[in-house]
Formats: sequence, structure tokens, C-alpha cells
Amino acid sequence: MKKIFLAGTLGLLIFSCSKKENTTEVASSDAASVSAPAQSNLSGDQIMETLDCSGCHSVNERMIGPSYQEIAAKYSDKDIELLASKIIEGGSGVWGGVPMAAHPQVSKEDAKKMVEYILSQKK
Repeated sequence: MKKIFLAGTLGLLIFSCSKKENTTEVASSDAASVSAPAQSNLSGDQIMETLDCSGCHSVNERMIGPSYQEIAAKYSDKDIELLASKIIEGGSGVWGGVPMAAHPQVSKEDAKKMVEYILSQKK
């Protein structure tokens, strides 16, 4: 009886493991589509309106994160690549303890448009 029970349990274990492999395949194909974001035809400020930026930033007032004017005062056009990467990958430690959320769905080109808009807010 123990051998039948053990064989049944082993069969269920193998069956359940095979299901997880199929689920992982689906998840990895979804991840592949997320890792290749499409570029939009929107301007930098329009792209920002479609994201969660306004929850932490505004043009001229510090909120959870710095205002766009503060960012523009600290950085220049030579920092566009760096800041675009921060939008996509997230980051922490530059403006305080709250980390910048990552936005992997944003393409590099759209992130650059966003940075150009932010830098245009320099006083």
C-alpha cells in the first residue's frame, strides 16, 4: 500500500512540475514583449502624462521627488542619457531616501524626450 501511495505521490509531483514549466514559458514570452518597449509619437510632456510621473513630480514644486525645475537646475543636456536610464531603470540616493520607480515599459527614445522636456523647464 505504501508503494502505491508513494508512486501516486511521485506521479502527482512530476505532473505538477511539468505544468510549472509551461507557465514559465508563457511568463518568459510575456517578459520578452515587455523588455522591448515601443517608441511613441508623443512629445515628452505627453508621454509623462500617460505615466505615473505626476504622483511624485511637478513642474515647480517638490513633492515626493524633485520638481522638474530642480532637476533642470542640477543637470544639463550632457546628462540626457544618464537621466533617460534613470527613468527606465529607476534609482535612489540622488534626491533623498525615496527611490525613483523603474519604468521598463518606456523606450530609450521616449525617455530621452521626457528628459528633454524636463530640462526645458530650467528657470
